Amino acid sequence: MFDEILEKFEGSPSQQAVIRLFLERGFSVNEEGRVVSGGIEIPYTGIARELDVDRRVVDSTTDAILADPELKRIFTNISSIPSLMDLAPVLDLTVLTIEVAAADEAGIVAEVTGILADHGVPIRQVLSDDPEFTDDPKLYVITDAELPGELLVEIRELEYVRRVGF
Repeated sequence: MFDEILEKFEGSPSQQAVIRLFLERGFSVNEEGRVVSGGIEIPYTGIARELDVDRRVVDSTTDAILADPELKRIFTNISSIPSLMDLAPVLDLTVLTIEVAAADEAGIVAEVTGILADHGVPIRQVLSDDPEFTDDPKLYVITDAELPGELLVEIRELEYVRRVGF
């Protein structure tokens, strides 16, 4: 899906950068063509400054989104979710990062969270990178408990796991 969206902007690397930013941050485009996060409008100039592009690139990208029924359906409905990952050090949480070889394989989240449950580890949040958005997707599990060494070994020994880290 991600590649198909970017193909619609293949003639403009600057517009592709805008699209990537919208997808990564969960920014949506409202019916008036404004970039929003929830109900908060994000000025084109701020987006342009972040990407080092002209603000008109953002404007033309939102116009193209609203003109394409498929893109409009996606970008008028996308939303962001809050992540505890950056707050983990402040809130004394642990972020378990799991790199997998085949991120599109079924059951990875279920198996990892099952192992955590078997060890009595409460989960505050689970996040995963979309394999279509990144070449090196990871699974992140945020907890407020200490992780026993045998749990980490058990996860590391799963056949699809390449690396486990904090």
